[in-house]
Amino acid sequence: MTALITLSHGSRHPRAKEGIRALTEAAAETLGVEWADAHLEFDRPTLAEAAAALDSPRAIVVPLLFTRAFHAKVDVPAHLAEARAHCDLTLAEPLGTGPDIAEVLHKRLLIDAPSAPHATLFPVGTSDTEQAANYTRLASDLARLAGIEVSVVQATGGDRRFVDRHTHVLPLFVTHGTLLDRIPLHLSASGPLTTDLADVVANRYRAAEKDA
Repeated sequence: MTALITLSHGSRHPRAKEGIRALTEAAAETLGVEWADAHLEFDRPTLAEAAAALDSPRAIVVPLLFTRAFHAKVDVPAHLAEARAHCDLTLAEPLGTGPDIAEVLHKRLLIDAPSAPHATLFPVGTSDTEQAANYTRLASDLARLAGIEVSVVQATGGDRRFVDRHTHVLPLFVTHGTLLDRIPLHLSASGPLTTDLADVVANRYRAAEKDA
């Protein structure tokens, strides 16, 4: 049996790891496989530690990343190379910003703010212009699904003005993070996606298993 390992960025937030573990467990339950969570920084275990602790000799690693920026291009391959000393690892596609993520956000919007006249996508942010354009495309996909205007405000961007005071904020966050504190308290906002992403993670696993 091939195990599932999720690989998160990691966070200093005290509740970040519990969200990652809940998501990983939910996806693994869907798949019926052994699971472990791993983190690039701030949290433990590392990918190498998680791989070494598995009973299974094989695992598929799903990066819990929405962009293909520095962490996906540099950190993930470096951690994967180290961890392969302990386990036969296959790297799956990251979460990304495709139509399935738009569907997840739309479902959350329907639950949390079905009558919202406007929504704001709130990602961590990136200095990579190509990846920033992917946020814009995701917002457009969500706008088509929801039938309302959707803006983008990056948590780490210089301009964090929310254009509509009646907006509902949808964090593009896997789990709790300190950057979520940058959402103004007077605005309606959802929490991090956590287990809403379980089917996406399971599908990334299945695709990697099929291609392995």
